[in-house]
Amino acid sequence: MKRPKSSIYHIFIFVLAQIAWLLVLGIWIYWNVSHYISSGNADDGSPSRIISEGWSIFVLVIGLVLLVVVSVLMSLQFHRLRVQFNLARLYDNFIANVTHELKSPLTSIQLALETMQLHDLDKSRQKQFISMMLKDSNRLNRLINAILEIPALEQKKIAHNYHVYTIGPLIKELVRDTAEQFKLSEEAIKVQGSGDCRCVVDRNALKIVLDNLIDNSIKYSTGSVKITLTMHCGPQHFTLDYKDLGVGISAPDQKRVFDKFYRIQNYQSPNVKGTGLGLYWTREIIRYHGGKISVNSKGRNKGTSFHIELPIFQASKNRYIQKLLKIAQKRRHQEDAVEG
Repeated sequence: MKRPKSSIYHIFIFVLAQIAWLLVLGIWIYWNVSHYISSGNADDGSPSRIISEGWSIFVLVIGLVLLVVVSVLMSLQFHRLRVQFNLARLYDNFIANVTHELKSPLTSIQLALETMQLHDLDKSRQKQFISMMLKDSNRLNRLINAILEIPALEQKKIAHNYHVYTIGPLIKELVRDTAEQFKLSEEAIKVQGSGDCRCVVDRNALKIVLDNLIDNSIKYSTGSVKITLTMHCGPQHFTLDYKDLGVGISAPDQKRVFDKFYRIQNYQSPNVKGTGLGLYWTREIIRYHGGKISVNSKGRNKGTSFHIELPIFQASKNRYIQKLLKIAQKRRHQEDAVEG
């Protein structure tokens, strides 16, 4: 059975159901009013008349309550169906994107191996093909790891190795690693501001956040990549303002950009591929740290900004932060027990 492409079908069914209920209620009220008028000559004080009118009012109230209950239940069911259909559509897109992402490097590796098998290449050409295959295999490895990390993320296990860091030097170190990973020049990323405060973070999880943000900036930049990170320590929160000069994000996409499997369709970057999970992971990781992230874009070709807040150690969300440290301590004890 073909799935509806929008929620119009369900809205139509919902409206018809409400009209049917109102029609039944109208007929019932009309019948009671007619019955009351037709029996107007009866003795108003008779016990049977009083019982009849009391019963009619009771049935009317029960009918109205049932109408409200059924309407609410139908609204909830309609909302649930809409969410399920949207999730199924996004999941289909995710499967299609992952399939393409898997096929591309596999095809490239296969062609390189066939070329090396059929032709006697000199050493420089062999090194070139080997370098290309290593690049594609690393791409495959990153994609497979991303898929395998979905259950860990859903079970809140992607971040567990929490430590207290002076956040500024850590951010600068992770940015350098990410810039080297994506082969960006020193001029491409600028880190400014003060980060002398301490935060409880999982270093590897925070690296995933920066990797996803910078990877998106690279994908959605038509010219040279320009990224600015501004750090600030407030009384209770450390803030990181991330800004690039890419193609930007439309207002409707800004509302859904953190949704699982959701990908932005941009005419300026039609060949951009991905899983639609990067920003979803980014939001969830920041949440696990007791922080929050928001996005803002002023329009087409005006870049995109992300605002990240993290609680400062012993200044905000103390109970939650202590919980994170206990999780890390318990994890280390388990690892030590396994090694022992």
